[in-house]
Parts: sequence; structure tokens; C-alpha cells
Amino acid sequence: MAKAIFAGGCFWCMVKPFDSLPGIEKVVSGYTGGTVPNPTYEQVASHMTGHTEAVEITYDPTVITYAALVEIYWRQTDPTDAMGQFQDRGDSYRPVIFVSNDAERKIATDSKAKLAASGRFEAPIVTQIETTQPFYPAEAEHQDFYRRNPLRYQIEEMGGRSKFIKEKWQA
Repeated sequence: MAKAIFAGGCFWCMVKPFDSLPGIEKVVSGYTGGTVPNPTYEQVASHMTGHTEAVEITYDPTVITYAALVEIYWRQTDPTDAMGQFQDRGDSYRPVIFVSNDAERKIATDSKAKLAASGRFEAPIVTQIETTQPFYPAEAEHQDFYRRNPLRYQIEEMGGRSKFIKEKWQA
């Protein structure tokens, strides 16, 4: 098994797109990229820890590749918005592909360049590609949120993400 970490706004909205794909063992909501070990949701929400909400995906690379995961990631985010995603604003919601090695960095960098050259977006692609840092799972109430809280999840999705995805990716 391998792991991939992606940040694309609220971690609740980043679980479902990966969760049921073949080769995915689990998707965990959590925090990464900050300076405080084992941060709480309240600490991250204060924007004082430097952490970003993210998902850690455990997957079987013989079934689904890292490159495929990166492509799925792009289709969940607005890669032109550096300081949040949709209604979620601030550094803790910034879009980031976290890479663990040179091979992942090349895949992510090449994919980002391909997206930039595609002309799909008028604004520059600003999603960061950063080295993986310690990942801290979020509290239990944030795990599998879309399954346990379908109505609240639907409201979160209506915050602009679903409309954007439909307009930019499904057209």
C-alpha cells in the first residue's frame, strides 16, 4: 500500500471523490503542514498553527496509480484559488499536492503544467506542490462526514464546489 496527501479546501469534501474508487483502502481527514504536533480542529481553525486541512489516501498502486489520483484531485478543486476553496477561506483551506518523493513530484509538476497549458482556466494554476510533512488525523467527528451527515455535507457542497466542478470539469 502507498499513501497520498491532498489538500483542497474543507476535508469533508475531499473524502467522497476518492473513497469508493477501486484500489482505495481508506481516506482519512486530517491536518498537515503546520508547526504544532497533534493539532485540534479549533487550533487549525484559528489559523495560528500553519496546518492545512487535507486527506490522506491509502491506496494499492497496482490498482490505481498516483498519477490517476492527481488527476482526480484536480477535478475536485479550483486550482486558481491560492487562499481557500469555494466558501472556505484562509490558509488552512489552501490547495496543495503533498509529495513524498521525486517520482511523485515529477508526476504532480507535469500534471500541473499540462493543466496550465490546457487553457481550461483563464487564471494561473496556483496549487502548491510541497514535500509531505507529518499528517495528523482529525477528530472522529470529521471522519466519513459525508456518510454520517449527508444533509450538512450537501449544504457544504452547495457552497460553490459542485457548481464549479460541473462548469469546469463536466462540460
